[in-house]
Amino acid sequence: MSKQCDICSKKPLRAMKVSFSNKHYTYKQEPNLQTMKTKINGTVQKIKVCTSCMKANKVQRAV
Repeated sequence: MSKQCDICSKKPLRAMKVSFSNKHYTYKQEPNLQTMKTKINGTVQKIKVCTSCMKANKVQRAV
């Protein structure tokens, strides 16, 4: 399963943590994805949507 938004294609980023002794550690910053039932072409489907797309009303919930 991919950790990617189906609407805006937001993906995980690679970032660096820096300790007090200035050591660098790589880690992932993953988007906040939620599964959501939406109507696409008249059928109800479950898709993964990031919360920024939900907040911007780019997707409507299926009732």
